[in-house]
Amino acid sequence: MNEVMETVGIFFGYAVLALFAQNAIFTRALGVSRLVQLTGDNRTSSLLFGVLLCVTQVLLAPLAWYLGGLAGRLGLGASARPLVYVGCIALVCLAEHLVLQLTNLPRKDQLLRILPLAALNSCVLGTVLITRTQAFTLTQSVGFGLGSGLGYILAVMLVTEAQTRLSNSQTIPSAFRGLPILLIYIGILALAIYGFTGHTVIL
Repeated sequence: MNEVMETVGIFFGYAVLALFAQNAIFTRALGVSRLVQLTGDNRTSSLLFGVLLCVTQVLLAPLAWYLGGLAGRLGLGASARPLVYVGCIALVCLAEHLVLQLTNLPRKDQLLRILPLAALNSCVLGTVLITRTQAFTLTQSVGFGLGSGLGYILAVMLVTEAQTRLSNSQTIPSAFRGLPILLIYIGILALAIYGFTGHTVIL
């Protein structure tokens, strides 16, 4: 029973760590370009994008952990392992696509259109590379994957809300309206969240 509680504690500890102190967007800038493109795009639901990315991260973590370890035991060099992780991402993306095709979920067409963008981006690959270079256990990897996905959703919500408020503000000089003030906001928020970790990675 103690081992189960310890494993659950590690899982949630790494999820919370990835969600706040090691937020993929604000402290590592993983997927920030995609975030900026999504913000203000009425054709794509930012929340659905974040949820699909989160699901992809959680499904990918155990597969990448196992195949990454197997690649190391087979003698594949560090330079070849990112190709293994890209292959893992492709497998997870194909599995998600198949599940979406076979089910009748609401907004199915929109989910199918968003899926490649949510699965094949630097946030997903970067999170896997972090978990492998830090030699996380399986529990730590899955927890970190979940936390990174939730952190992305948090970032999407914060930036979307900020854009709504900033676009309605008349106190912003005209030269800074739109994307410039949004990038300044993201930079200030990133500095504030980076204060959780200081100048070194705490993992």
